[in-house]
Amino acid sequence: MIFWLQLKRVALLCLAAAMVGCASIPAGVQPSPDDPWEPFNRSVFEFNEGLDAYLLKPVVAGYRFILPEFVRDGIYNFFSNYNDIYTALYNLLQGKPGYAFNDFMRVAVNTTMGLGGLLDLATPGGLEKHKEDWGQTFGVWGVPAGPYVVLPFFGPSNVRDTFGTIADLESDYLFKYVKDVGLRNSITGLRVVNARNTYYEAGDLLDGAAIDKYSFMRDAYIQRRQYQINEGREDEEPLMPAYENQYE
Repeated sequence: MIFWLQLKRVALLCLAAAMVGCASIPAGVQPSPDDPWEPFNRSVFEFNEGLDAYLLKPVVAGYRFILPEFVRDGIYNFFSNYNDIYTALYNLLQGKPGYAFNDFMRVAVNTTMGLGGLLDLATPGGLEKHKEDWGQTFGVWGVPAGPYVVLPFFGPSNVRDTFGTIADLESDYLFKYVKDVGLRNSITGLRVVNARNTYYEAGDLLDGAAIDKYSFMRDAYIQRRQYQINEGREDEEPLMPAYENQYE
């Protein structure tokens, strides 16, 4: 029941974004067969871009001004260590026990010797960092991606990863099960700001390039997700580390 309530909320957000109006496809841009809902997706993309420019990015700028780099690094490492717990579980579900053991060892090392995860001692110690989620797990299980879709607030996705995002939120302890509402909202806000901080200048680089930012982001996301599901067995590297829709 909770899962379907979350799905309903996502659907309502998409409907609200659609009411803003559908953006047209720029002249000279070829439609993608993976993106049959492109006009709608572009309208949501523009909504997200405005939200980022006028709200999120100024907040992150203040975050970077107030907190020194070593504090920001500690916050990033803490949430990264927390996410490693889930990554280990997803790797088990995907039938990759070796990766899962590596991830559990990362959590053990960084939690015990890294001051509760504030320091990342596992990476220089040779324990590789992985990142998995429910969407990737569904993909490994053979669930097709479905059409590309841009979600309000969360950004690039597809039908499979939309359900994966809902499952991620439903299973996330810090997002779902912390009983103190004020504390839970504060943690969620900090995670969002921390995630945006990791690619603070990436958006500026794209804005200054002579490209269609929407198409570039879409193609990068589709290629990157396929690359992740195939564990890098593709011939080509992903175009770019596309923006994540997770709270890391």
